[in-house]
Amino acid sequence: MGKTIELTDSTFDQAISSEKPVLVDFWAEWCGPCKMIGPVVEELAGDYEGKAVVAKLNVDENPQVTARFGVRNIPTLLVFKNGQVVDKQVGAVPKSVLSQKLQAQVG
Repeated sequence: MGKTIELTDSTFDQAISSEKPVLVDFWAEWCGPCKMIGPVVEELAGDYEGKAVVAKLNVDENPQVTARFGVRNIPTLLVFKNGQVVDKQVGAVPKSVLSQKLQAQVG
């Protein structure tokens, strides 16, 4: 079963430079909707194991990356391909919505 990767300000750039698509969940402990979408993000890590990277970044602990991408509302989920943002979702959504965004990049 795939597992999400915890990212930090220092590991972020290396993680998103993957040739595989990278879904990053920007979240915080105190965020209710983040807790709702957390299990969905974990499921996607399993569904896309070997095809995509699924990661989480705690906005409270990693202010540099959070500010760099202008993340003001959480959860925010960004999809990266070759280090570039190719898709974005703000707010909790059904798994099917996130799966479609990731599938579009897997090809």
